[in-house]
Amino acid sequence: MATKTYTKRDISNRIAKQINAKHNQTYEFLNATFDVMRGMLCEDNDITRIEIRNFGVFTVKPTKAKPRARNPRTNEEVYVPAHKKTHFKPGKIIKQVLSKPL
Repeated sequence: MATKTYTKRDISNRIAKQINAKHNQTYEFLNATFDVMRGMLCEDNDITRIEIRNFGVFTVKPTKAKPRARNPRTNEEVYVPAHKKTHFKPGKIIKQVLSKPL
């Protein structure tokens, strides 16, 4: 099964067709939306949560430090400092579509 990759340009083109607008306007709007979301996710908060109804939830959570992690290639023990990680939880509509059998 081949992987289909969509870009911002593809999303922008579909939005432009759907709302009957110019591609340049929708691309600028989409860029601004992603810039704002990226800024929110990168803020210095302990836990950040962006909820978009009928789509899903983006969260940023801190992780604990791992003093005894292992490099699988060399078997060498390495220290992994505490950091933050992102997570996406799909909304109800996306879950229902993706949970259907193939």
